[in-house]
This record gives sequence, C-alpha cells and structure tokens, in this order.
Amino acid sequence: MSSQSDTVLSVQGVSRLYNLKRQKTSALKELDLDVRRGEFIAIMGRSGSGKTTLLNIMSCLDRPTAGKVLLDGVDATKTSESGLTAIRRDKVGFVFQSYNLLPYLNARENVELALESKKLSKSERSTRARELLATVGLEGVEEHRPQQLSGGEQQRVAIARALANDPAIVLADELTGNLDSETKTEIMRFLVKLNTERGTTIVVVTHDESVASRTERILYLKGGRIVKESRGNLAKTKEVRQRYAARMEESRATSEERDQEAG
Repeated sequence: MSSQSDTVLSVQGVSRLYNLKRQKTSALKELDLDVRRGEFIAIMGRSGSGKTTLLNIMSCLDRPTAGKVLLDGVDATKTSESGLTAIRRDKVGFVFQSYNLLPYLNARENVELALESKKLSKSERSTRARELLATVGLEGVEEHRPQQLSGGEQQRVAIARALANDPAIVLADELTGNLDSETKTEIMRFLVKLNTERGTTIVVVTHDESVASRTERILYLKGGRIVKESRGNLAKTKEVRQRYAARMEESRATSEERDQEAG
C-alpha cells in the first residue's frame, strides 16, 4: 500500500448501485484502487464491466453508493456539489474520445477556455495556451479551428486543454477510439512522454490492447470488480531508467568519497 502523499487517487471499498426497472443493478462491487503519483494506468474490460461507472466515480462526476474516494487528499464522498465542481476544475484533466472542442474557437482559444477560472490576464492565458500546445507538438496551428485539424491534432489540443490547470490526474476515456493506427501510436507516444518527462499521472479507459500495453499497469474489470492486473511495457522502461539513475548516483557518491580521501 502506497503512502497517502504518494497516492493521487484512492478508491476504497466503492460500490455503485442503480435502480433499473425497479431492480437494483450493481455496477461496482466493493472495488479498491490506488493510483500513485506519476503512474500511468490502463483500465480494460468488456461492455458492462463497470469501466464507465468507475471513470465517473474517479472523476467525481458520480458518487458511490458505498465506499470512499480520495482525490489528491480530498474526500470527495464528503464534499458538496460546489466542492466537487472545484475538484473537477482544479484537480482533474479530462480527455474524451470525441475531443469535445468548441468548433467556433481556434486551438489556442479552446485551451484558454480551461484557464478562465485562473486569475490570469488575457495575454497570460494566451501564452500559457501556446506553451501547452507546443508541449503536444502543435506549434504553428494555434489559430486553426478544429475542422481545420486532423483527428490526431484535435486530440492533442484536447490533451493540452486537459493539462491547462496542472491537474493532479488526467483521465482519458477511449481517447484513441476515433483514430487510425498510426495516429493512435502518435498520441500514445505523447502521453508516455508527458508521464515520463513531466510526471503527469494518467489513467486511460480503453478496450484496445495495443493502447493498454503502452502504459505502466493494466487493470482488468469484470462484473464491477478488478479481477486481474498486469504490467505494461512502460513499467519495464521505468525500471531500466531507475536502475541507471541509481548506478549513476552510486558512481557519483563513490567519486566524491575518493575526492575527499585524496583531499
């Protein structure tokens, strides 16, 4: 179990019941899940497994019937509706399959829209939006409207928008579902880069094995429960980098000891 400071999102014993045709249907059943800071997770499962319900619970769009949800140290299950709105605005970045960009705004303006709650001047919001678009490789198309962009470019605008408020976690719902294979690979490469270089915590809900395999940890849902967990390719990459960093630190420490002895 990771410490509280290392945990961005903690889902504790969460169940979610729905009343359908006078019958109670259980979408989640006493589910536990911790997302560590800087982690990249994929959640997989067939239709009806509980993926969408779990995503709604994690993003504070829905409340559990039972259990607790802690997001960046805040107990969302005990928070008012206005408080949940603030959590979604300040602590969660959303990326959707359908991009959800406003067609009458250009790329920069779509990203700026997410910054309106911040006490920034118009020029500061514009600068911040341009920086975020550059982060996802979209220099030169800041003034293009969504219909002038490819599907992959639109999704990258959506990712830039999700990062606008430096969220504690980015949640992505089938973000590559509308993209071809080449563009899908490109989008995942950007997400891996954001995770490894910026430490962005990311959870993607997907039915695509090729997408899930690029992450660090893969969770499989069935019948409202996590029934299996496996490691993605990113876990191996991070382990190699950690071992290399440890060796470099050990070498540096040894060199300093030698210098002190020689001095």
